[in-house]
Amino acid sequence: MQRVYDCAVDTDLLTGFRQAKVALQRHEVVVIPTDTVYGIAADAFSHKGVELLLSTKGRDKTAPPPVLIPKVETLSALAADLPLVANQLAAAFWPGALTLVLKAQQSLDWDLGETRGTVALRVPDHKITLALLEDVGPLAVSSANTTGKPAAVNAQQAVDYFGDSVPVYLDGGGSPKGEASTILDLTQVRDGEAIRVVRKGAISLERIRSIIGDVELEVD
Repeated sequence: MQRVYDCAVDTDLLTGFRQAKVALQRHEVVVIPTDTVYGIAADAFSHKGVELLLSTKGRDKTAPPPVLIPKVETLSALAADLPLVANQLAAAFWPGALTLVLKAQQSLDWDLGETRGTVALRVPDHKITLALLEDVGPLAVSSANTTGKPAAVNAQQAVDYFGDSVPVYLDGGGSPKGEASTILDLTQVRDGEAIRVVRKGAISLERIRSIIGDVELEVD
């Protein structure tokens, strides 16, 4: 049976946090608010949890979820062969609505799907989610919707999508931006290739260009 916890109420927030942690430790999924849209989350290092996340959304391993992290410093623990521009973009836009696709550390024991050795990372600008990330560690998080439907921008929309298949919903009110993050692929930059724009989103390309200087930006 699902339960929605109103994070504006202190007692609900504390109970919701506790229940979310328990669910994640049980390799279950939870719905969380972020600065962009609501997300469905699992422990990034739980193979069973990530598999459940994908199946709940109606996806398979060909659509691996991004990973939310609590702070910029976590970047180097999860990503390898970092180009300078990755650190520049992270310093400029994290916490915030920018997702960076990078080469993953090969030593990590996780299975996010068919990532081809990469990982998509973001530090969200949302105090509830940041507090949860600080407590439980990196979370695999995809937008809270079933495949082909608009992403939920409030908890009730997420409940309408998932119902009892998700045991814990943290209700943080309406999403501040209501728009998905911008995604940049930086995996080939050290080889002299351009940054590829995977998805246009809440961070404009003009703002990105103001940070990256001479690095080429390739828009599909």
